[in-house]
Amino acid sequence: MSENKAARIIPIMAQSRATGLSGGKLEFRHPLPLSLYVHIPWCVQKCPYCDFNSHELRGVLPEAEYVDALIADLESSLPLVWGRKVSSIFFGGGTPSLLSGPALDRLLTAMRTLLPLLPGAEITLEANPGTVEADKFSAFRDAGVNRLSLGIQSFNPAQLKALGRIHDDREARRAIEIAVAHFDNFNLDLMYGLPGQTLEQALYDVDTALSFAPPHLSCYQLTLEPNTAFAAAPPVLPDPDRCADMQDAIEARLAAAGFTHYETSAFAQPGRQCRHNLNYWTFGDYLGIGAGAHGKLTVHDRGMWEVRRQMRWKQPRQYLSQVAAGQSLQEEFAVAAADLPFEFMMNALRLNQGFDAALFEMRTALPLMSIENELRQAERDGLLARDAQRIAPTQRGQRFLNRLLEMFLVERR
Repeated sequence: MSENKAARIIPIMAQSRATGLSGGKLEFRHPLPLSLYVHIPWCVQKCPYCDFNSHELRGVLPEAEYVDALIADLESSLPLVWGRKVSSIFFGGGTPSLLSGPALDRLLTAMRTLLPLLPGAEITLEANPGTVEADKFSAFRDAGVNRLSLGIQSFNPAQLKALGRIHDDREARRAIEIAVAHFDNFNLDLMYGLPGQTLEQALYDVDTALSFAPPHLSCYQLTLEPNTAFAAAPPVLPDPDRCADMQDAIEARLAAAGFTHYETSAFAQPGRQCRHNLNYWTFGDYLGIGAGAHGKLTVHDRGMWEVRRQMRWKQPRQYLSQVAAGQSLQEEFAVAAADLPFEFMMNALRLNQGFDAALFEMRTALPLMSIENELRQAERDGLLARDAQRIAPTQRGQRFLNRLLEMFLVERR
């Protein structure tokens, strides 16, 4: 599981009534914040629950070749983001901690040369305990990484084995100790609803994580995703009622420890929210580079504004060859104006406190009145609450988020 789940496009699959949008010309009056996502596609071993673009590393990591490709990919994308300042960088995967300190330093140096980074920009790197070495963490910090995200998942050795993780509970604790020594800003990823897991075991994982005083925790329920090993041979998981009990107990335990539950799966101490992911959830722009990376950019081209989605070639070798040929993009398309409300809500309604009502027009260039019927229906169904300043999912809306989001889908005729 990856903290950076928001970087992927979620396909529009359901259909509902039309929003009534005409799909007219967009006019963005407010500059959108910009982030950079960098995908490192290799892992030591593919986890059976993982549906991310990750590939088992067979042989030697083509580190220098891949760093060259990332830099070339970034250079070719500059015309789309020229002059815009970058507020955050996120290295996701895969397992970015497979990179060496010198390789990461070279990459970040190139990024600072090519893009203007805001002072104090958040730079996050995902790491797995099975690939952790103390000197690596020190090198990552020296290169400029100022936030670490550790994929712990559990402190129970039997459940780690059931998840196909390459680390055990001792390595998990050791990795956190090393992280604490080098980073004052870090996240721990945990999962619940694991094979054979009890409520007491789920809370033990949370309490163990809290003993290290993390500024941020990500807590996800294990789900069986299509095209994974678990989908083909499903393990026996706790029933939905037991998982709901785990979720309630985890939320209560973290609230008592001073954490704010600010997003569906994210909990933070005051002021320690992940700024990079907040940019996703508030429908900011992000450039994605690397094999299989997705991006969302608001661009002015040929006298028109449009929101573009991009995806890089997924297979690492194909990505490397295509970048060498000057063709990093596998897919690019403009998002229709009628689809923008759903795309915005798909992100913003993950925030438990919702969003400023003015943000909708700032991020979509559409008037809020264009979705008034949908907002009223969501209120009538008890899924949404709003006033003149703020729109937010109710507790019921948080629990039935898919149902809430479906209200903003466009009927295809």
